[in-house]
Amino acid sequence: MTLLPAVWWPTALLALVLLVDVAMSIRPPKFIRDCLSGVNLPREWWWILVVIKTLAVVGLIVGIWMPGVAFSANVGVIVYFCCASVAHIRARNTTQAFWLNCLGMLAFSVAVLVLSLTL
Repeated sequence: MTLLPAVWWPTALLALVLLVDVAMSIRPPKFIRDCLSGVNLPREWWWILVVIKTLAVVGLIVGIWMPGVAFSANVGVIVYFCCASVAHIRARNTTQAFWLNCLGMLAFSVAVLVLSLTL
């Protein structure tokens, strides 16, 4: 097993979606502000999410050509959304944003990992 994505496009699509998320998180719209406030994440820590997601985008893109990098970045994205899910559940903030955004991105990230390893 080379740990290169078997097909490049799911990894690139995940990177694109995260890049859009990064762009929106720089000046977060109301639904993102509500989400972050809803899980009691202090406002002065919001910037770290932009850094984490940017690093994930870079890892996913670089990993299309470098063995193991996309796999590691994809696993990191899955861990990130698992932690976000736990934060939502602990804060009892299971609104539509949790179900669509958080769990949706978790499912998408898992699907990309599975597709990358099996196709």
